[in-house]
Amino acid sequence: MNSVAMPGLRETVLEARGITKRFGALTVLHGIDLSLTSGEVVSIIGPSGSGKSTFIRCMNMLEVPDTGEVLFRGRRVGPTFRGTGQLLGLGELRRHVGMVFQHFNLFPHMTVLENVIEGPMTVQRKPRGEAIDIAMDYIAKVGLADKRDARPDQLSGGQKQRVAIARALAMQPDALLLDEITSALDPELVGEVLGVVRNLAEQGMTMVLVTHEISFAAGVSDRVVFMETGRIAEQGSPDRILHNPDNERLKTFLARFHG
Repeated sequence: MNSVAMPGLRETVLEARGITKRFGALTVLHGIDLSLTSGEVVSIIGPSGSGKSTFIRCMNMLEVPDTGEVLFRGRRVGPTFRGTGQLLGLGELRRHVGMVFQHFNLFPHMTVLENVIEGPMTVQRKPRGEAIDIAMDYIAKVGLADKRDARPDQLSGGQKQRVAIARALAMQPDALLLDEITSALDPELVGEVLGVVRNLAEQGMTMVLVTHEISFAAGVSDRVVFMETGRIAEQGSPDRILHNPDNERLKTFLARFHG
C-alpha cells in the first residue's frame, strides 16, 4: 500500500463531481463525488449492478454523464478542446488517464509489441523506434519480454491482461483506471495480474480499481469505496471499511467474503 501523504501535499489528479447517469428510464448513478490524488490507490467495491463499472467509465468519459462534471488537474473535461481555456478535450484526457478493461480488447492480428506501440505511435505521434523502446520497457515490467512477437491467440488470459496493462502504461498516463480486470480470468491466473498491479502501486502509480478481490483491495489500497444502488454508501481506509464498517449493507456484503 502506498504511504499516506500529509494532508495538502498531494495534488488532485482526477475528480468527479455530482455524476449522474441514466440508461433510458433507469438511473444508475445518483450524484457521485470522488477525487483521486497523486499516488493514491482507490478500490471501488460493491455488489453487481451497483454502478461501479459505469462510474469508472464516466471518469474516463467513455460514458458521458447526464449531469455533473469530470476534472483532470482542475480542468473540466468536455467534448471539445480549447487551447487557451479551462475545458479539456476527451482525447487529451485519455492521453493522461489510461484504462484497462475486464476483456482485453487486444488487436488479434497484431503481436504483443505491435499492440503496445499502437497508442504511442498513432495517438502521441512518437517515432517507431522510440515507441518500441517505451513498449519493451513496459512489456518487460509485466513479465512478457519473451512474448513480444506472440499474437493474442498464443497467450493465456492472464498474459493477455498483462499485455493490456502494458499497453495502457506505454501511454505513460498520470492515472490508471482498472475495471474488474480479473473477472474474466480463470482463478489460477488472477494472481499473476494482481501481482503486476501490486508492483504498480508500490511504484506510486495513481489508480482506481473496480474489484471483487477484497483481500487484494485491503492490501494495496489507500482508500476503499463501497457503492450500492448507484451511490457511494461508505468510504475510508481499508482497515475501517473492511473490518469495522458502519453501513449495514456493507456489513452484509462483506460477510460473504469473511465466511
